[in-house]
Formats: sequence, C-alpha cells, structure tokens
Amino acid sequence: MQVGEPLFPIKDDEDANDKIGRVLIIACGALAREIIAVRDLNGLDHIDLTCLPAQLHNTPDKIPDEVRRTILLHRDAYSDILIGYGDCGTGGLLDKVLEETGAKRIEGAHCYAFFSGLDEFDKLAEEELGTFYLTDFLARHFQTMVIEPLGLDWHPHLRDMYFAHYKRLVYLAQTDNPDLEEAARNAAERLELTFEIRRTGYGLLAGFLGAEAER
Repeated sequence: MQVGEPLFPIKDDEDANDKIGRVLIIACGALAREIIAVRDLNGLDHIDLTCLPAQLHNTPDKIPDEVRRTILLHRDAYSDILIGYGDCGTGGLLDKVLEETGAKRIEGAHCYAFFSGLDEFDKLAEEELGTFYLTDFLARHFQTMVIEPLGLDWHPHLRDMYFAHYKRLVYLAQTDNPDLEEAARNAAERLELTFEIRRTGYGLLAGFLGAEAER
C-alpha cells in the first residue's frame, strides 16, 4: 500500500446528502480493527472509517499533510470528522492541522498512551524508560513493522545498536488472544528483552468515539 492510499476508502460517487448526520473517522491503519470493534460493539452505525497506512509512522513528518488532505477531501460531506491519531511524532504539527480544519483527535502522544490511559502510561515510563511497546497490531505485524524496516534480518548486529538502552518489552493487549500473546513473547525474545503484558482493552478509544460521535 502506498502512502496516502486509504484503507476503507470513501466512494467518490456517494451522494453527500447521504452523509448528513454521519461522522467520519480518519485513522491510522494500525487502529482499524480496534475502531471497527468499538463501533460495532456500541452500535455506532453513523460512523464511517477511512484509514491512512500505518507505514506513515516511518515518516511522521508526512502525517499532518496526509490527514489535512483527507479532511479537506471529505469535510463537506460529513457533519463531523474525528482523527484516530495521537501526536505520533509530528511535533505538534498534526494539532495545527486540526486547529485549521476544526477536526478533533484523541488525547495522547501515541496509541500506547491512549490504550493504556495517559496516567498509566506515565507510570510505565517512570518505572522503566527503556521500554519497547507493542499493541495487538504491532504484535501481529512485528516482522513487517519492526524487523524488516530496521534491517534486523540482514544485519542482526544492529539489534545491539537500536536496543542497547532497552530492558523490557511491554505488550499492551487490546484483546485476550493467545496467538498474539505468543507473538509478543517471541518478539521480546527476538529483541532480548524481558516480557510483560498489560491488558488494556480499547483504553480511551471507546470513550472518545462514543462521546464525540454522539454530540
């Protein structure tokens, strides 16, 4: 998938009048499963979803422009637009886009914080700064999102360079899935880090979607 090519694209030929009273969520592709689960569990049938590729996190400076482009493309057709991103390494530039456009994002610097809860994430960081985090998405796609981009298959010695100051891997689990837990444990072993699991569920995501979408 190329940068800017959305998952769950909104069809261009849909009548804008059909979107009156509906909410569009523009989210990171890493949150697609979770947003759909929250939407369906809570009967939020008035929510539509489009996602930008998770690989944008490799170039976070591109996130604000891609989010702006997607907002401008769809804002005339929707009553409200929500953004399923934290700051995500944009250095406040994403929030400037939201100020320009009137869209609103979930609280937190990144998905680790809004899944665990902001205060709980601060506690995790205080306990051990050298912590590498996984979510369900990253446990599922550890090879393609971590190992391959860092070149660890071809240059395993880089592990010591990248992770020299890390001591533990914390898996923030959205679901109770034994296969994902095993994948996360294997990831910790691969990176030579101690393993911990914290079951967060959907964290702040459920409250954000429910409260904002029902306004």
